[in-house]
Amino acid sequence: MQAPAFIDPALMAQITARSLLEIGAVNFRADEPYTLTSGMKSPVYIDCRRLISFPRLRATLMDFAVATLQRNVGLEAFDAIAGGETAGIPFTAWIAERMGLPMNYVRKKPKGFGRDAQIEGAPVAGKRVLLVEDLTTDGGSKFRFIDAIRAAEGECAHTFVLFFYDIFEQTRPALAAHGVSLHALATWRDVLAEARAQQAFDKITLDQVEAFLGDPLGWSAERGGVGELGIPGAS
Repeated sequence: MQAPAFIDPALMAQITARSLLEIGAVNFRADEPYTLTSGMKSPVYIDCRRLISFPRLRATLMDFAVATLQRNVGLEAFDAIAGGETAGIPFTAWIAERMGLPMNYVRKKPKGFGRDAQIEGAPVAGKRVLLVEDLTTDGGSKFRFIDAIRAAEGECAHTFVLFFYDIFEQTRPALAAHGVSLHALATWRDVLAEARAQQAFDKITLDQVEAFLGDPLGWSAERGGVGELGIPGAS
């Protein structure tokens, strides 16, 4: 059953964080940092793709997703749901099914043969399209998908992710400058709070994670990673 739109956002964030910890999607490793796609060094890594293998848990989070969108945007705010290639596709399918809406998916670039399509599914021209992905770090990957939807004459003013890093203050303003609002279920601070409550990791690791969240680029630079991050639309 779909979660009611009035459910407490803080409770949804806590349950989401607890769920991600429960299935091993959360990885904290301060002594041997991960290298992200951007080149940034990070003591945290999250694998939201693990959710696809846990049907009961993912059903709860998809209900939370719909409740969040209905509360933040409205019950009749969208005409189609589009997933970013590839991690966003399964979550898009489940959200579209719950909302009774058509589904599309957006390629990172045109296919290069046949129709040379970048957006698969029915045409999005004239439709209000929600972009769905599993997560976002700095929001950078969203721009290419949003621009592809708009190039196909669709309207895209909202994007939803299960997990938002929420460690760069420029992310939301950059998306807003591009005419897009970001919606998410949980952030790293939600996960850190739940990890501390559960004592899921040792105190040294948790303290290093907190230090990273407070100054991610400084933490990265001190460990040989990038110390600057370009976010489209950010000043």
